[in-house]
Amino acid sequence: MTAQTTMPPKQEAKQSNEVERTRSRRVFAARTDIYERDDALVVIAEMPGVTRDTVDVTLEGNQLAIVGRVDAQPVEGHELSYAEYEIGDYERRFRVPDGLNADEIDAVLENGVLRLVLRKAEEKKPKKIVVKEN
Repeated sequence: MTAQTTMPPKQEAKQSNEVERTRSRRVFAARTDIYERDDALVVIAEMPGVTRDTVDVTLEGNQLAIVGRVDAQPVEGHELSYAEYEIGDYERRFRVPDGLNADEIDAVLENGVLRLVLRKAEEKKPKKIVVKEN
């Protein structure tokens, strides 16, 4: 017998005092993991329903912004009678460390999961110091 796991409900994103939303709909915080490697910062964000055309990723100074828009996709010839999936947009903002190379960012969206690789600038990568014997 296998145990069933249930995902906790989506968490609504908090609205920043600096930004006002122009769409009157719910906005959820994309579930995100961030890993640091010697050469890069890796961000993985779950954004079901977002497509390549409806996601925006920007890095301005130390602020990484991820915004995804999800539109209801009705099935032609059918009327929705029951739904558990909440429709809404996604938004996350992170303060990232100095020294990321804005020209060296890879972004891939696959099956509702956005993977960003933000490469560190050469001068910010850790340097291994070789210790010599005298």
